[in-house]
Amino acid sequence: MVDLNELGRRAKRAAQDLATTPTEHKNAALNAIADALEDAQEAILAANQADVEDGREAGLSDAMIDRLTLTEARMGGIAADTRRVANLPDPVGEEFDAYTLPNGLRVRKRRTPLGVLGVIYESRPNVTVDVSALALKSGNAAILRGGSETLRSNMALIEAIRAGLDAAGLPADAVIYIDDTDRAHVLSLLRLHRYVDMIIPRGGAGLHAFCRENATIPVITGGIGVCHLFVDDSANLASAVDVIQNAKVQRPTVCNALDTALIHEAVAEAFLPQVVGRLREDGVTFRADPRALDVLNGSPGVEAAGPNDWDTEWLSLVLGLKVVDGLDEAIAHIQAHSTGHSDGILTRDEAHADRFVDVIDSAAVYVNASTRFTDGGQFGLGAEVAISTQKLHARGPMALKELTTYKWIAVGEGHVRE
Repeated sequence: MVDLNELGRRAKRAAQDLATTPTEHKNAALNAIADALEDAQEAILAANQADVEDGREAGLSDAMIDRLTLTEARMGGIAADTRRVANLPDPVGEEFDAYTLPNGLRVRKRRTPLGVLGVIYESRPNVTVDVSALALKSGNAAILRGGSETLRSNMALIEAIRAGLDAAGLPADAVIYIDDTDRAHVLSLLRLHRYVDMIIPRGGAGLHAFCRENATIPVITGGIGVCHLFVDDSANLASAVDVIQNAKVQRPTVCNALDTALIHEAVAEAFLPQVVGRLREDGVTFRADPRALDVLNGSPGVEAAGPNDWDTEWLSLVLGLKVVDGLDEAIAHIQAHSTGHSDGILTRDEAHADRFVDVIDSAAVYVNASTRFTDGGQFGLGAEVAISTQKLHARGPMALKELTTYKWIAVGEGHVRE
């Protein structure tokens, strides 16, 4: 039986060691982990194949199967991402905001690790490595709890990670995995405030709500994306088709994939047939509002949008289409239906772009670019632990700096307060 308090004690001890581990030692461990992942690739893929087969038998959706699946190419990317984290600047120990008070007291801030991260996630075994790498580089320990559908995959990955830590002489308890699928352990982890400093859930809306409602530890939520692109009347329509195709098709099962395209009425007749014709070739089907339906006039694969479609994160090859009067209606629609993840405008009107960026309060706001860039690697941060859509502590891709806090340091010469 899993003893969460014992796991918490072990993780806390490891975090205390990691907090003062030199950068070069952490980097050596990350490279050792990447080597161990490559050495164990055959066993990891075999374990993953068993999970995938069980997932199909259990009726998991195509989107869930895609998230669950590891391939040689994806394993190569995971190892490469781990090495990239080793090459990133270490935020721990960075000093900033230094100043001297009129009384001569010298004050500054120093960046420090958060401590122990509790990460609860579903389906994606790559998260096991991403979290481990970022936690290690930022001086944090991690307690991980993945979904039952990925247990074999995650255990094989954890074995390689701990082998890499051991080879580098760092505590294997820097990464602890809860290998019991009893859901009661999730609630126990959410209340392990004596040892865990932050909870990061990665999964559906239900998981996020459960964590927010039951945790006695601060929770960072996000990763649920109902994402929009607005095609303005001044947009380069050929470029807009390319951007929308990339945002919808490049990897439709992830949180930064496009869900709804909003089209200015002035370009709807010219643009809608273009975008539908292009994306239909990729297997995309469409949910259209009445004005878009009138323009498309019975085009194959296009059906009327239902009452909940504008609030649906499709995670599949489905795209919502809506014709709007202009920028103001596009903004109003996004404010009503966005989850605050990734939203953008396609325009050549600088004033419209500026207003859109000022008013849309999402974690990532785009001008003339695909929403698919909301990603730690694409933003130059290395792998990410999550994408936060909340406003406290961190927003958007959470990478190394977002996994740290800071302490105040005040240096005097016998100063006393009067």
